[in-house]
Formats: sequence, C-alpha cells, structure tokens
Amino acid sequence: MDFNFDNERPIYIQLVEKLRLAIITAKYPLGSRLPSVRDLALKAKVNPNTLQKALGELESDWLIYTERTNGKYVTNDSKLVKKFRSDMAKDIVRSFISDMKNIGYSNEEIILCLKEKGEK
Repeated sequence: MDFNFDNERPIYIQLVEKLRLAIITAKYPLGSRLPSVRDLALKAKVNPNTLQKALGELESDWLIYTERTNGKYVTNDSKLVKKFRSDMAKDIVRSFISDMKNIGYSNEEIILCLKEKGEK
C-alpha cells in the first residue's frame, strides 16, 4: 500500500481514505486481521496515535472491528463494503463530470469521450 501523503489535508484523513480503499478493493479481505497498529504506523511512517485515530474512524463506519486482546479485523459485511465502494465510485464520477464541464465539455461530449476511451 502506498503511504505518500500530501500537506493539504490531515494525515489521519488520508490514512482513513487509504485504508478504506484497501478494504473495498480486498487488499484486506473481509474478515481478515489487520496488521497491528505499531506495524501499520511503521509502514506508513506516522505516529501510532495518528494511525489509531484513523482506525477509530473506520471502526465508527463499521468497516473494521476490534476483538479484545486479539486485534482489529475487517468487517464480514459484504453489503457494507459494496456500499462504500459504490459511494466512492459515485464521488469519482461526480468529480470527473465536474472537471470535464469546467473545461467546456457538454454531457454528450463527456459520454462520447467515455465511450471512446472505454473501447481502447
């Protein structure tokens, strides 16, 4: 997993996004045990408290859960993961359409562009 961070936004939010992406793309499959906070923090080169804050966000979203003294695990709820995946896709599409309209494309031109690029 790539842990490059920008200086524009808080690191814990970027960690939440990266870990959420890893879950919805099954880099961390349903029901799998996550690496320890210490191991993840070392890999991401962040303070363990920052990583713990990010994990707390994922836990409040129900994407992960804690088994007392046994670690943190990815949810087994495939519907929830699919919902987060679908929501992320909608955000990407909205952003894409907005960017295309900002450079002067009409809806029809956007659709045509997608069709052309999708065929390649």
